[in-house]
Amino acid sequence: MANILEELWRGNVVPYGSVRHTSEMTQLMGYIARHHEKLTSNLTGELKETFEKLDDCWNEYAELCDREVFIQAFRLGMQIAIAAMTERDE
Repeated sequence: MANILEELWRGNVVPYGSVRHTSEMTQLMGYIARHHEKLTSNLTGELKETFEKLDDCWNEYAELCDREVFIQAFRLGMQIAIAAMTERDE
């Protein structure tokens, strides 16, 4: 346990960088990239700028959601660990 805590303190444990993409996720990302490119290549001027702002906002929102999911999952994991350590066999 001390090793993982030390690694966390040093910044060597980065849970958000360790997501394993399934083939389904990889395929979906390909679709998203293709549609995004097709859409942006057909936009000009103000519409392109508006879409880029929308895209930036969506990315920021997704990052905030990911952070909240991580926090809630970590808390749940800690609650499970605490319950496992403090409950007595009956």
